Amino acid sequence: MPKMRAKMYVSFVQESFYGLDGSKSQEVLSMSAVAANKYPEDGSDEDNTYAKFTPGARLEINIANPALWGKFKIGEKYYVDFTEAPV
Repeated sequence: MPKMRAKMYVSFVQESFYGLDGSKSQEVLSMSAVAANKYPEDGSDEDNTYAKFTPGARLEINIANPALWGKFKIGEKYYVDFTEAPV
């Protein structure tokens, strides 16, 4: 069971080319907490609930798995779960 769940959106995707032949080596995925300038008065927008309890967050992930390159698009939203790992 997760200890915390955040709702985040993809804010930036950067390709990195480090191969000696100029080949792509990874993508850097940047995510930010969902937020908006205005939400419905009745609080019906789910993003409103997440933004209330996590008003700011940033996450950056280097993706070296070619099967995942191009799978994340700017503006898409994802849940990020934090579950304690065994020591």
